[in-house]
Amino acid sequence: MVQRPPSAAVLVLHGGRETGTEPPPPGLLNLPGTRMRPFVRALGRAARTAGTGAGPASASASSAGPALGSSAGPTFATGAGSGVLVRQVRYGHRGWNGDRADPFHDAVAALDALRDEAGDELPVVLLGHSMGARAALRAAGHPLVRGVVGLAPWCPPGDPVTQLADRDVVLVHSNRDRLTSPQASQSLTARARRAGARTCMITVRGGDHAMIRRAPAWHRVTTALVLGLLGSGSLPAPVGAALALPATAEATEGTLDLDLDLGAGAGPAGRPPTAVPPRR
Repeated sequence: MVQRPPSAAVLVLHGGRETGTEPPPPGLLNLPGTRMRPFVRALGRAARTAGTGAGPASASASSAGPALGSSAGPTFATGAGSGVLVRQVRYGHRGWNGDRADPFHDAVAALDALRDEAGDELPVVLLGHSMGARAALRAAGHPLVRGVVGLAPWCPPGDPVTQLADRDVVLVHSNRDRLTSPQASQSLTARARRAGARTCMITVRGGDHAMIRRAPAWHRVTTALVLGLLGSGSLPAPVGAALALPATAEATEGTLDLDLDLGAGAGPAGRPPTAVPPRR
């Protein structure tokens, strides 16, 4: 079957350490990378399901690939039409490493490689966890990037936000996270909104930094956010409303509760959130 270029892409950036110049261990031994595999699978399933509706869409996902610092996985999705490519980014080093900001440069290299493969018009959402979310936020100024979904992000108060202008940024954080600060995430959404970004924060009550507690809820809301920002699915209406807030809005105005506002964590399967049309 002839491979066709994707209509959109998701680059997944796992967590890491504050410092560490050694490369991540391979395969399943790389626990931060392994932690993101359920998200990759959930995105692939949802993209394929979406493709059975109004238009043909397929998804390709992989975590094995070429040289360090590049994106991983097969080049394009295959199917009757173009689809959503889900690809994990490989790091050359385990840590952020101060001013070196190694994962940021790996993310930019992956975006450049994707642009070389698929062209300048491919819409991309960056999905990052912890250190990977910090890298995603920093790399969001790349021309391909439409938005960022950050899970339990590491958001130091001095990090820049001007690169987030005209981007959609949704941060998802547990109120019980003890490794990264939900308050810092909320502060970043306000700073980024004043810099011209469209931002929202979602609080996962009772979750944890590793996203093990309430894992199905983390997977569901992340999938809805990523595909909604790409225009391949419906964005939950409360998120769309938060993204539309003016630059002067307070941080609390753009903060949602997963259970109370979205209903995504209620019950064994959750209630389907009210949706708005896909973003284009």
